[in-house]
Amino acid sequence: MATAVILAGGYGKRLRPLTSKTPKPLLKVGPKPILIWQIELMRHYGVGKFVLCVGYKKEKVKEAVGDGSSLGVQVSYAEEEEPLGTGGAIRNAGDFIRDEEYFFVLNGDILTNIDPRPLAKRVLEEGCQAAIALERLPSPYGVVKVDEGWLVREFVEKPTLPYWINAGIYCFRPSILELLPDKGDVERTTLPLLAEQGRLVAVAYEDVYWRSIDTHKDLEEAQKEVGRLEEALRD
Repeated sequence: MATAVILAGGYGKRLRPLTSKTPKPLLKVGPKPILIWQIELMRHYGVGKFVLCVGYKKEKVKEAVGDGSSLGVQVSYAEEEEPLGTGGAIRNAGDFIRDEEYFFVLNGDILTNIDPRPLAKRVLEEGCQAAIALERLPSPYGVVKVDEGWLVREFVEKPTLPYWINAGIYCFRPSILELLPDKGDVERTTLPLLAEQGRLVAVAYEDVYWRSIDTHKDLEEAQKEVGRLEEALRD
C-alpha cells in the first residue's frame, strides 16, 4: 500500500483573512476542502496511507480528517511546533516513512488530476533516489506574434508556455531523509543537490489539470474548475 506525505502546515498568508481562522488546506473548493480533494485523488491512484505534516492550526486539520477512516484511508500526523520548511517537514515525518520502499510527497496547496504512479515507476525501474512531476502552465496573458519586420501576424490567447515547472509532487526513496535539512525547503536544498549528482529524474505531464492555490484569485479560478477534479475521480 503506497504512502503519501502531504505538506499541510503553512500559514497561507496571502489568503488572509480566509486563513486567519482556517488553515489553507481546509479552504473549500466546491463542495470539499483542498486537502480532501488531494486525499481522494491519491486514494484513486492506489495510495492508502497518508502522513499529514501539520503546524498552523493543526488541531483543525486533525479534527477535519481524523484517522482517515471516513475517507477509506489511514492517516497519521507529523506535527511541527515551529515552521520547518518543506524539507524539514518531510524529515520530521521520517518515523512514518523510513521503512517504505518509496513514498509520495505533495504540496498541500495544489489541486490536480496528475497520476503519481509514473513517478514511482521511474524511481523503481531506474534506481534513482527521487522523481519530480513537471507541468506546463498557460501564459496569464495573450501573446502577439510578429514577423522579422515587426508586422503583426497573429494574436494567440493565453498559449501554453514552453517551460516546465515543478508541479509540487514527488516520489522519494527513504534514503533521501539523510539529505533533508532540519529546517529549510526541499526545493532549495535537497533537490538541487540531487540534480547536481544526477540522482533526480522528472516525469513530464501534459494536458493535465493543475492549479496552486496561493492567492484569492487562484481560489476563485479553482471554484470554476471543480468539474475537472470530479471528472478525474470518475475515470
